[in-house]
Amino acid sequence: MPSLAEDCEVVIADSSSRSGSEPAGFGFPRGARLLKHSEFERVYKQGRRHFSSHMTVFYLLQARGADETSSARVGFTVGRVLGGAVERNRIKRRLREAVRMRRAGLSRAVDIVINPKKSILTVEFARVLEEVGRAFETIEKKLADQ
Repeated sequence: MPSLAEDCEVVIADSSSRSGSEPAGFGFPRGARLLKHSEFERVYKQGRRHFSSHMTVFYLLQARGADETSSARVGFTVGRVLGGAVERNRIKRRLREAVRMRRAGLSRAVDIVINPKKSILTVEFARVLEEVGRAFETIEKKLADQ
């Protein structure tokens, strides 16, 4: 029977092998997130909206003075009306993962704020992934028309 130390070594080796092994374009780095209150306010006040059954997505092209290398930035607003801290954190984790998986589809420098509805807690993750992907496609299409 393996000792406790051997089990710990296996866990440590397993956890370190996962870090840094993500394919390029699948991360969700700090530069790809909206973080400041003023950035959220700008998107809400000046941006456009896309509605879906489980979320509302606000979007706005980044300012012209932004870096040429800048990419899409995404933020989430999950208010207390959606539930306690456990439920809100679960919603954010699910949305972050869906955005991480679909973010490569955004080619423009756009700021996006996702405002989920309570129903997102009970829907299957595949449906969340589909809605985020569809929202990003719609945003790309509408911004190309401008």
